[in-house]
Amino acid sequence: METGRLAVEICIDSVESAWAAQAGGAQRVELCDNLMEGGTTPSAGMIAVVRARVRLGVQVMIRPRGGDFCYSDPEYAVMQRDIETAKSLGADGIVLGLLTPDGRVDAERTRALAAAARPLNVTFHRAFDVSRDPRESLETLIALGIDRVLTSGQEPTAVEGIDLIAELVRQAAGRIIVLAGGGIHERNAGKIVAQTGVREIHFTGRQSAPSVMQYRNERVFMGGELRPPEFDRKVADAGRIARTISAAGRP
Repeated sequence: METGRLAVEICIDSVESAWAAQAGGAQRVELCDNLMEGGTTPSAGMIAVVRARVRLGVQVMIRPRGGDFCYSDPEYAVMQRDIETAKSLGADGIVLGLLTPDGRVDAERTRALAAAARPLNVTFHRAFDVSRDPRESLETLIALGIDRVLTSGQEPTAVEGIDLIAELVRQAAGRIIVLAGGGIHERNAGKIVAQTGVREIHFTGRQSAPSVMQYRNERVFMGGELRPPEFDRKVADAGRIARTISAAGRP
């Protein structure tokens, strides 16, 4: 079992959510754009303003697009440049995940990007959850010196992946941090922490926030066919974050 105080990371895509994470008692944020696709790299402006407005650790997502985690040479070049930008703007860590076409960790490119990110800490995100062999993938990440792996136990949510997460914590044996994430909230956080032994959890703590727009033309939509609400958005909620932390058993 991992030891030490429980650490909480909030996945965010706005300055408002960064404030909520801080008010709710989190230790750090994972800063993304485009959470509907699982998170992509945030803008330089977003990184700079979040860094200036909160005292929390800021982990910056390095992901050039949604979809799979097998990247072209130009996409890889974008990731290299985005790491340089995140470092220059005061990020504390970067979050990445690269796989080969056969579903293994892309060790060569992961090693190179991690080296470029140092001395920042490096998290391998839930690309891990679609890798072909989680035990092999974990050993690869340990060999590469990656600091942390975010996982739902290769299931849609962490509560469904409890058994594998617990196994990964035992396998890691302190050599890498296992960060549980995926559908964690105030009603299941305690169960996940107790049954897996993780000492770090990742969640959004979001709820709906209505738009301040008074005039609304609801005939026009700015996105694709899935059509998320145009006059409603999701933001982190300090109260919900605090309740989830409490439920997870943090003193």
